Amino acid sequence: MALSAKAKQALLGPLNKNNPVLVQVLGICSALAVTSKLEPSLVMAIAVTIVTAFANVIISLLRKTIPNRIRIIVQLVVVAALVTIVSEVLKAFAYDVNKQLSVFVGLIVTNCILMGRLEAFALGNGPWPSFLDGIGNGLGYGWILVVVGFFRELLGSGTLLGIQVVPEVFYNMGYENNGLMILPPMALFLVGIIIWIQRSKYKDLQEATN
Repeated sequence: MALSAKAKQALLGPLNKNNPVLVQVLGICSALAVTSKLEPSLVMAIAVTIVTAFANVIISLLRKTIPNRIRIIVQLVVVAALVTIVSEVLKAFAYDVNKQLSVFVGLIVTNCILMGRLEAFALGNGPWPSFLDGIGNGLGYGWILVVVGFFRELLGSGTLLGIQVVPEVFYNMGYENNGLMILPPMALFLVGIIIWIQRSKYKDLQEATN
């Protein structure tokens, strides 16, 4: 099925030029907290994408019946229910990862990206565009986490997904893992590099922030 121009923009825009992390600088807290390893980065990216997509759909379906004065409460209830389901699934099938993510799965409820899309898009659009918008923004947030988690684990631990990838011969020759990479400030440093690359590519983003 061919997507309309609006649908393509909702799905693909957040992956690059309208990325919620790079342009609006949202979701930074979890980028700092869960990206010391690649596996929790992947799981968090998937979890946020699922919750954002289905929360968008549910709020879009209910948008004409929700009184304006309680819309935030309704949104929080919907998101909290979805996050609880995701948390229970992780406990059942990926308990170790769930422990690594700790409280950050629960904090998806207050993720600025998620609540922002409910307010800015789902309340004013139909279920299908809202679903695409949720997928796009979730993936836009997620690929940042995956890239940061990839480099932090590779350079900080010499592993990827817990598998040793830096050859032992390198260590025998004097190579050492960079312990700074597993510290939270390095996540901010890497996100800053990605933002710099994007702003260098899109000059209009530079003008918008000046």
